Amino acid sequence: MPRRTHTYLPATLDAARALGTQIAIARRELGWTAAELAGRIGVTPTLVARLEKGAPGTALGTALEAAVVCGVPLFGVDTAELPGVADRTRATLALLPQRVRQPKAEISDDF
Repeated sequence: MPRRTHTYLPATLDAARALGTQIAIARRELGWTAAELAGRIGVTPTLVARLEKGAPGTALGTALEAAVVCGVPLFGVDTAELPGVADRTRATLALLPQRVRQPKAEISDDF
């Protein structure tokens, strides 16, 4: 069965490449090989190479795990501040409706 292809938006590709590059820089600054990072996050060195090249099909959890392990700041904050960011975003979400519904079509009763 052929793999389904997905066309990503340019901004998505840019974000994946930027995060991958930040992870590669941090890993090298830590003096770790791709194999060492792979062992720390439980993936293969090939997957680390794909992640660092910005492959958009890499699992989000894997990308975030690599960033956290390497000390790459996420959402513009240090790792210690992430629980606060998560709490604030959940609080914002709680203020919004749980479901989004399409507006009902307006019926014209003007005969």
